[in-house]
Amino acid sequence: MTSITATQTLDGDEPVSGLKAQLRRAERLKKIKAMLLVAPLALFLIVAFVLPISSMLWRSIDNSEINQVMPKTAAQILKWDGTGIPDEAVFAALAEELRTSREDGGLGRIGRRLNYEDPSFRSLLTRTIRKLPATTEVSWTDELTGIDARWNDTETWHVLLRAAPTTTDRYLLASLDMERGDDGKITRVEPNQQLYVQVFKRTLVIAGGVTLICLFLGFPLAYLLATLPPAKSNILLIFVLLPFWTSLLVRTAAWIVLLQSGGLVNTGLMWTGLIDSPMQLVFNRIGVFFAMVHVLLPFMILPLYSVMKGVSPTYQRAAVSLGAHPFAAFWQVYVPQTISGIAAGTILVFIMALGYYITPALVGGPSDQMVSYYVAYYTNTTNNWGMAAALGALLLIVTLLLYLVYHKLVNKRQLVRS
Repeated sequence: MTSITATQTLDGDEPVSGLKAQLRRAERLKKIKAMLLVAPLALFLIVAFVLPISSMLWRSIDNSEINQVMPKTAAQILKWDGTGIPDEAVFAALAEELRTSREDGGLGRIGRRLNYEDPSFRSLLTRTIRKLPATTEVSWTDELTGIDARWNDTETWHVLLRAAPTTTDRYLLASLDMERGDDGKITRVEPNQQLYVQVFKRTLVIAGGVTLICLFLGFPLAYLLATLPPAKSNILLIFVLLPFWTSLLVRTAAWIVLLQSGGLVNTGLMWTGLIDSPMQLVFNRIGVFFAMVHVLLPFMILPLYSVMKGVSPTYQRAAVSLGAHPFAAFWQVYVPQTISGIAAGTILVFIMALGYYITPALVGGPSDQMVSYYVAYYTNTTNNWGMAAALGALLLIVTLLLYLVYHKLVNKRQLVRS
């Protein structure tokens, strides 16, 4: 009788539900603790990465300068059908807000924005403001066209019409060497104005070449580090890490000294008789590859070394003992086990190489500059944040797409090997 009662108590709803509640509370407490531990890192990522990247992506389509400085003119011109010249209301709003923009300092912003569309537009605005009459009881159409005949030109108003919306695809299209015409159709710019597609191709070629060279040089060195006794491998690992203790700018400047016409490399080659006159090794693509490989090689070696240290050599020895050629055993048994290290090293080096700026700027020529150079140019020199953000956004998109493709290929290869 007692055993039956105990069983019924254990199997009853109340004890079981109480146990479930305790388990749920314990799991919830564990999740809260885990979230609290991760919260500082998540906050740092949001502040340091998500917000800046989101701001950059927004700037690539932001077109709010005219709306902020001249809201009435923007609202009126958006009602225009694009034929002939606008009506008197648009001229009156423009004259009124040109005068106020000079007083509150907004003229510089709208002048800079409109200059992206037409390089002479700032001077047109300045000349118009200087000659505006003090009275407001005038026909502004006659006054503005009398000040400058360009106000009677439809194309002048098309420039204002393209700058009036709060968002634009102008910068993104320009980053792809395209433009939107007055009829709304997207076309390629003139061949002599095409630049950025070639720059993106050059960036991918340089980054891919540097990655392949780093893999070609880093794989055998990582294999040597992984197979040597710890005492010797630790010494070699110090030399691999040594570049991290030197400034990037110093290392890049050192390559200029080494590769210049009277540098150590050319002097040594001429002393050995391999060349008769100095070779051009700097301020061209050769110098860019030398300097970038030197900087990025450790980022290839370290992931490879960490994976190779965990690969047991017994599998390769077993394949040789069963009759396989040493190279076949190495290629078919050892290398597939290092795929994760190859994937980590190549994607790390490739992504870092895509964003390089200082090294190509110092040791490369005009035809060796990468996308980051033009991002810096538009940011620091012309203050064209929209164009800089568009180039950066496209580079980010290209990087993410290549990473996804690469990730799928590596995973597919690992599944085939397994």
